[in-house]
Amino acid sequence: MSPVGKTLGWMALLLGAAVTMNAQDFQVFDKDVQIHGFFSQGFGYTDQNNWLTMGTSHGSPALTEAAVNISMTISDKFRIGAQGYTRKIGSLDDFRPELDWAYADYKFASWFGLRGGKVKTAMGLYNDTQDMTFLYPWALLPQGVYPVDLRSTYISHTGGDAYGRISLKKAGHLEYTVYGGQRTYDDREGIPLFTASIGLNLLTIRGNTVGADLKWMPIDGLTLGTSWADLWQYRHVALGVVPYENLYSSPNRPHVGYLDFARGKWDFAGEVRQIVDIEKYNVIGRSPTLTPIDKSTNDWFASASYHVTSKLQLGYYHSYWKVLHPTTPANPASTHIRDEAVAARYDLNRYWDVKAEGHFMNGYGDSRQAEGFYAVFNPQGLKPDTNALILRLTFKL
Repeated sequence: MSPVGKTLGWMALLLGAAVTMNAQDFQVFDKDVQIHGFFSQGFGYTDQNNWLTMGTSHGSPALTEAAVNISMTISDKFRIGAQGYTRKIGSLDDFRPELDWAYADYKFASWFGLRGGKVKTAMGLYNDTQDMTFLYPWALLPQGVYPVDLRSTYISHTGGDAYGRISLKKAGHLEYTVYGGQRTYDDREGIPLFTASIGLNLLTIRGNTVGADLKWMPIDGLTLGTSWADLWQYRHVALGVVPYENLYSSPNRPHVGYLDFARGKWDFAGEVRQIVDIEKYNVIGRSPTLTPIDKSTNDWFASASYHVTSKLQLGYYHSYWKVLHPTTPANPASTHIRDEAVAARYDLNRYWDVKAEGHFMNGYGDSRQAEGFYAVFNPQGLKPDTNALILRLTFKL
């Protein structure tokens, strides 16, 4: 059997076993164990420009994701868990299974706990809940803020978190997370793919991170939050016969503000990110250091969704990604990506849902960035406008 077949086979076996275990909850040596997961198959079509490395201009079914996670409650205060993940989205990834996260979590009190391992990174509204598709109607999260091609770069870190929940009595409560560790990178995702597309041979990539996330829930249904992080990135590359170069950011700094308000059948959400990203290029063994390149961006989205019935949910979002110092500022399409998306989600039953989403985009981003549109997958040249249809069928537990 092929690696793809084996991967999907193991995922199907685990998901099937979870279904037969009735609510995915059972006990091992008197300890509560839960198994959850999902399998999603999608289809993408665009009228112009291939998107997310898929051949969408001709229609593409290369939009597959699957994950299985397991967690065990050792005691009232101690919990462990892990998730395996695989995907194939165009040229992003190749169904190779990976450990998405694995942690041990000890809560000393409601206001203080520690978790360590490969931990999901708390940043913004959806970063650490991307796999919880039941939370939103979108087939794709707003790509200006949560780009599919950079998923592994931001989703987790290997290190530790301190977290807690603090009551403010009549003013609601606060939830905080402070973290630090080593960033995760996938050699089959956007950064290595983009680096190769511009003629650079990526030899190694690594980096550390420190950051914090703070949420305030003043009333039921309202969340106000902010995140901050320092994200270092060091890359060793080779450019033809030129000596190895060391590329690094000093560091990449996202500053994030977000909100979510749910009341009745309505849900409103929004997020703003200002990312300071100045890359320095240093040719090993030479001086002086080459001129830094400023790749800073302003990114945001605003969304609204409505539950028409218990099974049908409709939604809309406006997503915007803008590079502050573009390579070709005279060409407006190369400075930003504006995306208007309309979505419909229908829950067939407790396990299956189907989503249909239309995107109406203007711009394709800067030629120095990995951000959805790649020149190498659009040899006829990138057009300023792109309309897209995304369909996804998801099985979840």
